[in-house]
Amino acid sequence: MNADAAPASPGLPEVIVGLVCLSVLAIGGGVGLVRLGIDPIALGIILTALSGVGGMAGFFAAYLLRIRSWAAFGVRRISWRWIMIGAVLGVLAFFAYISFTGDSRTPQDIYATGASGGIWTVIAATFFLSVITPIGEEFLFRGVVTTALLRYGAFIGVVGGALIFAIFHGINMVFPTAVVVGLAAGEVFRRSGSIWPAVTVHFAVNLPTIPVMVLASVAK
Repeated sequence: MNADAAPASPGLPEVIVGLVCLSVLAIGGGVGLVRLGIDPIALGIILTALSGVGGMAGFFAAYLLRIRSWAAFGVRRISWRWIMIGAVLGVLAFFAYISFTGDSRTPQDIYATGASGGIWTVIAATFFLSVITPIGEEFLFRGVVTTALLRYGAFIGVVGGALIFAIFHGINMVFPTAVVVGLAAGEVFRRSGSIWPAVTVHFAVNLPTIPVMVLASVAK
């Protein structure tokens, strides 16, 4: 057996490289952009896109490190049945959080300003938050982090991945929502073996965020 052969699935090196890349690009880059004094609407749009872009950058950094196999990270085709299960879980996760906490605020409402510049900013912010962000974050947090942790068992994989996912969203009002989303996405990822149902969970949770925030601001 070749001792230098690539592992069959991502491990700690991929997790570290992916999360460091996300931290530098999304968190560090976001802090830097805030200090530049950019127009608030433009800044909101950029920050909305940055979490997804940072997630994908982290994923590709992990992917290129050793393995370079899509399937090893759960990027594989899946039936529409699992996609629908993911969508239902996403809707249930969102409303379960509201029901248990009484918190009707939407997750990641710090991006509301980016959608306040008219219909095109609403469309752009919704696209970034409900499409780009779920793809980028799920590829990294489920495809890399959860996959690596699953070697220690289902509980460590799903719960550990969800907690790391939530921590990267900050210890704030978003944290409980991120835990719920992470648990739902992690479990459907574990059971299906594919990243796409997890992306669908995240999509279903994030999709109403921008429209709800815009409607709430109009109603005030």
